[in-house]
Amino acid sequence: MTSAHADPLRVGVVGTGGISRAHRPGWTQLGVDLHCYSLAGAEEFAAESGATVHGTLEELLAAVDVVDVCTPTPEHPAIVRAALDAGMDVICEKPLALDPAEALDLVEHAEKAGRRLFPAHVVRYFPQYAAAKRAIDTGAVGNLAVLRFERTGSLPSREWYADEELSGGIVMDQMIHDIDQALWMAGPVDRVYAQQAIATSDAAVRTAHVVLTHRSGVLSHCRGFWGPAGTAFRYTFDLAGDAGRLQYDSAGDSGIVFDAVASARQSSGDGFLPDVSVLADPYAAEIVEFMTALTTGAPTRVDAADGALAVEVSRAALESLRTGRSITC
Repeated sequence: MTSAHADPLRVGVVGTGGISRAHRPGWTQLGVDLHCYSLAGAEEFAAESGATVHGTLEELLAAVDVVDVCTPTPEHPAIVRAALDAGMDVICEKPLALDPAEALDLVEHAEKAGRRLFPAHVVRYFPQYAAAKRAIDTGAVGNLAVLRFERTGSLPSREWYADEELSGGIVMDQMIHDIDQALWMAGPVDRVYAQQAIATSDAAVRTAHVVLTHRSGVLSHCRGFWGPAGTAFRYTFDLAGDAGRLQYDSAGDSGIVFDAVASARQSSGDGFLPDVSVLADPYAAEIVEFMTALTTGAPTRVDAADGALAVEVSRAALESLRTGRSITC
C-alpha cells in the first residue's frame, strides 16, 4: 500500500470504542498514517495507536484519504454521507443503517460520488466460514439443503445496544452476521420468520431465532443469544447438502491446546467480540482486502450491496417479531 517514494495512506477512524481496537491491527499492518475523531475516548485511542486526534469530523475529513466508521449504528448514515461527499472511500461497521431504504440510499450515494463503500461484515473473513464457502462453491457438500448458524455472547456493556430503537437489538446487531452468511452461501431469500424469547428475570438476556427460506429452496436457521456478563463468545455452523455435511464449533475446535495460564487469559474477555488470538486476524484481513481493492480495482468478497441486503433481511426478521407473521422479501 505504501512505498519509500509515496506518503503513507491517511486513514481517519471515526468512533473509538471497542470495534475500533479490532480494526487497528489491520491499519498498523498497512503502515498507514492514522487519524481519529470521537465524541469520547479519542485521546486514549491515540495513545494506543499513535493516531492524530481531531476536534471535529470536518477537521478529520480534511486531513485523510479513507474513513473507517466505528461509531454506534444510528450515526453511520450521516457520517458515511459526509465522508463520501468529502471525496473519501469508506469502510463502515455493520449494519450500514437500521432502515433498508437508508442502507440502499448509502449504496447509491457511493455510486453517485464515484467512491467505494465497504461494509465490515467481518465473518466472511473468518477462516472457518471462508473455507465453508469454498467447499460449497466447489460442490463438496452437493446441493445445499439446510444451514444452521449459532452465535452466543454477552450483551455489550454500552446501554445503546439494549435499546432496539438504536441498535436493532440482537437481530440487527449480532445475528446480522449469520444472516449475511446464509445469504453468502445460499443466495437470496423469499421469506423470513422470526421468534424471540426474553428472560423474565433480566430483559437484556434474550434468544432469537430466524428462519430464512431461500429462493433456491434451501432453509437457513439462525440462532442468537445475548447472555449476562461472563457469557463466553461462541459461534457454530452446520451446513448440510445432498453430498455431505460441514460442521464447526468454536468452543471445541480451536486447533490449539491452552495451558492453565493461557486458558485464564482467553476466558477473561468481555464476551462482546470473538477471541481471534488463535486465528489469522479476520479484522485485519478485511481491511487489507478493502485497501487492496482501492489500489487495484479488484472485487471484494463483500460489497455495499451485500451490506444493504443484510439490513433488508434483518429488518424483515424484526418485522416478523413484531407481527408474528412470515415476511416476504
